[in-house]
Amino acid sequence: MRNTVSFTHKAVFYQSSELSNQTAEIWFVLHGYGQLPQYFIRKFKEIENDQRVIVAPGGLSRFYLNGFSGRVGSTWMTKEERLIDIENYINYLNKVAENILNNASKDVKITLLGFSQGSATVCRWVEKLSFSFERLILHSGAFPPDVDFSGLSSKLEDKEVYMLRGTEDEFINEERKKEQKSLIEKLKVEVNEIQFEGKHDIHIDSLKEIIGQ
Repeated sequence: MRNTVSFTHKAVFYQSSELSNQTAEIWFVLHGYGQLPQYFIRKFKEIENDQRVIVAPGGLSRFYLNGFSGRVGSTWMTKEERLIDIENYINYLNKVAENILNNASKDVKITLLGFSQGSATVCRWVEKLSFSFERLILHSGAFPPDVDFSGLSSKLEDKEVYMLRGTEDEFINEERKKEQKSLIEKLKVEVNEIQFEGKHDIHIDSLKEIIGQ
């Protein structure tokens, strides 16, 4: 007999610096499968500054990348009990945002970025968001087909939405591009697509282009 139980869970997150009176932007960046937030946040070093703080939450499920020891990675969810995983990470992300935004100016501009698996994660989070934001970036990832598209569409109304793809990304083929085109049409929102020369990794120059740096 399958049962569920609720309990208090403790988890970490990382940020590039403390918030201050100069903080004008906060970026919540969600990593991909097999990554860890403390290393993922380093990829944004070139765009962090006194006015822009980067916040990196982490997938709640960790595992050894090879065998039973050595390097560790994490994942936001798997197919096993996926709905519970989604509920758990949304609650976690909301708590991270609450912790950060309680100490931020009401005028702070918020960017939400998901990389690879983090793209689906951030979309499911956006669908449930209770706070406002200005920009959504799906980097080397995609809109998940299982979200409430009417709810997500309303949350993305009047927002900047970007989709970044590398020309040599081994996880993005023509079939996936067609699927995403169909989902974007279903969303009925404007998506700015940026293609860069590169593989499945954060492309900092494309992010600099978006912020005008």
